[in-house]
Order: sequence, then C-alpha cells, then structure tokens
Amino acid sequence: MNIDIVCVGKIKEKYIKLGIDEFSKRLSKYCKLNIIEVPDEKAPENLSLKEEIMIKDKEGQKILSKMKDNSYVVTLEIKGKMLSSEDLASKMQDLMVSGNSRVSFVIGGSLGLSDDVLKRSNMGISFSKMTFPHQLMRLILLEQVYRGFRIMKGEPYHK
Repeated sequence: MNIDIVCVGKIKEKYIKLGIDEFSKRLSKYCKLNIIEVPDEKAPENLSLKEEIMIKDKEGQKILSKMKDNSYVVTLEIKGKMLSSEDLASKMQDLMVSGNSRVSFVIGGSLGLSDDVLKRSNMGISFSKMTFPHQLMRLILLEQVYRGFRIMKGEPYHK
C-alpha cells in the first residue's frame, strides 16, 4: 500500500521531527510512505472571513496539486467521523482488499481545509473534539497508521 501524508507547513520542533522519523522508519516495513509538505500561507491574527477563505483556498490548491487521481483521500477535520484504532485498521484493510493501493491523508493548516479539498475527500475523520497543532497531528496520525498496520497483521501493540 502507498500512503501519502499531504500536509500544510514544515515541522519546526525537533522532538516532533524525531517522532515522525521514528514512525516513518517503522512504517517502511508495512507500506511505502510519502510525506508531502506544501507551504503554508501567512495568516495575520485578525483575519476577516473573506481573508480566511482566500488563505484556505490558496493552501487547498497546493494540496490538490499533490493529489493522485487514483488516491482514496482521507481528510483530518473537526467535523469528521471519530474512529477507534481498530476502526482505522479495519478501514485500511477494506481499502487494500477493494484494490485501493493509494491512500492520501490530508492535514490542513491552522485555518483548516478549503471547500475544494473537502469535496475531493472520500472520508473525513476526527481524532478528538479537542484542537491539536497541525504539526503535532502529523505525528499522531503516523502513530495511528502504524498501530493500524500492527492490528491488521495481528501483531502486538500497546492498548
């Protein structure tokens, strides 16, 4: 399986980079992982709704330009469906069985995802009702994808 993580912005914190590197290495046993970063747009503190939409649209066009046509797209979004780790593993297994060899997980910037990206999405998921920094979300997502493969393979994982 090919897994693309399409995300807005670069990772700045060393501890997050180390975690991402660790889970990327662990995942190499199970899939071909490709992390695709697109630059974030500068967003001043007091944006109007129109300015927010413009920024999300610019970031959205960059995200969509990195999408493969044959990719099953999973967006991380506040209003997405909450899944257990087992549910995510089951969904990934179903995708592989049904011939979807490429899954793209999308993490937006600090303002969220554009309407165009949400329209392209095949599935929206949420990890919590809480808000997480999008840089940290990349690490959390990688850990959950890794955990999903361990569950699928019947290998031990920390509960």
